[in-house]
Amino acid sequence: MDGGKVKSVDGAALSGGHLRYFDYVMAAFVTILLLSNVLGAGKVATIDLPLIGDWPFGAGILFFPISYVIGDILTEVYGYARARRVIWVGFAALLFMAFMAQIVVALPPAPDWTNQAAYEAIFGQVPRIVFASMIAFWVGEFVNSYVLARMKVWTQGRHLWARTIGSTLAGQGVDSLIFYPLAFWGAEGWNNDLVIKVLLTQWALKVAWEALLTPVTYGAVSWLKRREGVDVYDSNIDFTPFRTKV
Repeated sequence: MDGGKVKSVDGAALSGGHLRYFDYVMAAFVTILLLSNVLGAGKVATIDLPLIGDWPFGAGILFFPISYVIGDILTEVYGYARARRVIWVGFAALLFMAFMAQIVVALPPAPDWTNQAAYEAIFGQVPRIVFASMIAFWVGEFVNSYVLARMKVWTQGRHLWARTIGSTLAGQGVDSLIFYPLAFWGAEGWNNDLVIKVLLTQWALKVAWEALLTPVTYGAVSWLKRREGVDVYDSNIDFTPFRTKV
């Protein structure tokens, strides 16, 4: 199908044989997920807010929310079942990345290589943070996908902006609520007030990013639906997260 008629189909009956762009969207999702975790997960930056002053936020906020935008696009265009498969692929990729980082960091450095300390500082992720990140991602993404799929059926496909922002409010809220207390509550350099500030800031900024990127989401969703020729409604889908079969 190449820009032809868009057909409304039930997610449980959608055949994947003709889906031309699903693999590309999945690859984009996993790429953003891994890079945002490697480059932004451990750094806290600040922003100077009028009347408030310096306000801390996690640097990963700059790119990680794009994974939620792509997750919204996956669910909206391809349905919950395929979004569920992508979430599991992303979870497996995060797990392997954490395993690989532990092995590579633990390897003894060559005597004339002097960058071990810097390498450990960047890639030597604390197991507690890795665990918190993976659990928060898994739960948050499934909440996001579930809420969007349900709202699509409830609204009969209308008001995409309300579905994307509403699902992000729920999914990113759960993600932040799980990650920051699990990763940093009581940790050195993190007092409880800082944890709460960063948690709330992350949540607010992620939702704001989603709102700002709404035109991009609309454009991508419209283009993919036309190219794929389908508009999926999850009326008869098993919403359990504990399976990968479509």
